[in-house]
Amino acid sequence: MLSADYKTAALAKLDRRDARVCIVGLGYVGLPLAIVVAEAGHTVTGIDTNQSVVDSINAGRSPNPDVKPEQLAQLVAQGRLAASVSFEVARDADVVVIAVPTPIDEYRVPVLRHVQAVVDELSRNVKHGALVILESTTYPGTTEEVLIPAFRKQGFMPGQDLFVGYSPERIDPGNQQWSVANTPKVVSALTQDCLDLTMAFYGGFIEQLVPVSNLRTAEITKLFENIFRCINIALVNEFQQICDGFDIDVWEVIQACSTKPYGFMPFYPGPGLGGHCVPVDPFYLAWKAREKNLSPEFIELAGRVNAAMPTYIADKAASLLNSQRKSMNGARVALLGVAYKKNTADVRESPAVKLIELLMGKGAAVSYHDPHVPSISNGSMLESQPLDAGYLNAQDCVIVTTDHDAIDWSLVLQYESIVLDTRNVLGRLGAWTDAGQPALLNAGPRTARHGMPTESN
Repeated sequence: MLSADYKTAALAKLDRRDARVCIVGLGYVGLPLAIVVAEAGHTVTGIDTNQSVVDSINAGRSPNPDVKPEQLAQLVAQGRLAASVSFEVARDADVVVIAVPTPIDEYRVPVLRHVQAVVDELSRNVKHGALVILESTTYPGTTEEVLIPAFRKQGFMPGQDLFVGYSPERIDPGNQQWSVANTPKVVSALTQDCLDLTMAFYGGFIEQLVPVSNLRTAEITKLFENIFRCINIALVNEFQQICDGFDIDVWEVIQACSTKPYGFMPFYPGPGLGGHCVPVDPFYLAWKAREKNLSPEFIELAGRVNAAMPTYIADKAASLLNSQRKSMNGARVALLGVAYKKNTADVRESPAVKLIELLMGKGAAVSYHDPHVPSISNGSMLESQPLDAGYLNAQDCVIVTTDHDAIDWSLVLQYESIVLDTRNVLGRLGAWTDAGQPALLNAGPRTARHGMPTESN
């Protein structure tokens, strides 16, 4: 069959919204995408190596807090969405989307084994004429260097009997305003025919598409979006430490600067970076740039600054305890929030996890409260503690690490003697006086208010 015939057949199915779509990876990116694709009318089968995730989806139970259980259950009951651990379900797929993790190792080297394993499986299972799109965040050149060769090895001719696209995911967990459907989406492809099909697919359920000229441009676009955030957060984290040295309220400075109607964009300090994108993506480009004998100094410096923030917070807590003639060794320290981002249960790369390790290393008895995260594994298993007067009274220091709306912050002020507020949540609630002391003093002096990124992925 000619390329034009494959394209015509695929376009007809996409236009009728009755294509068979396979989405590989049913995590924070893949499952929300599967939902909107199925709601658009296509029949979706997801593939995931985690049997418990597959079983949960097939039972209509959502393993993702951003996917409503009733929404998922309805699609499963209608036969529009199912999940499997087998790649054989991709054999009749008209469209395959790859949304698997792309982490870095301990040396900050990209780890593409998940992508490589998936494309190897797909190259042995997909049919001729299928559209294969990579959504995983990666360095420029990955689609051409990893995906395309795997299919050529199995006898495909990408661009002729296999259509290839790349479209970086733009999922923001917990965001109630911007979803898959209304977030503009960058799209690219190997050839014009590939791009036409890629746009026809995404255009069926996404409001605005942003086509770019080639695959490498789309790949680096996602990296630059997160590098921009990483560098600016690193700058404000370093600025936080400078303000501390001068006894200046960094939050007041940022608020004052934000009144300038041009030339300034506010970023906010915090305990460090978390999530699956911002702490990781910059190093994908840095690693690839070194192949070209380029020196990405800003990127690597920003990474070091942000990675050092949990240590800065741990040292700050120790200093505050010392000021009260207490030692960190043996102190009872509670973290409020361990998710990397407010109002989510996501602990991937969370700075709170690293902070717990550091505090325990200093001899502290560490516990935490997080209404969204019932337990975490940190060498040993920790469980979220009930937030009440007894728990707070038992602590020598409380560190605010995630500003969840569900936490009773007024209770924190009423019962705790030392509060290290890395998110300025108490300041935003008007709990602090102009002198930097809390407005509520009936439980003893609050000796610290420390700001740090709400602008983290």
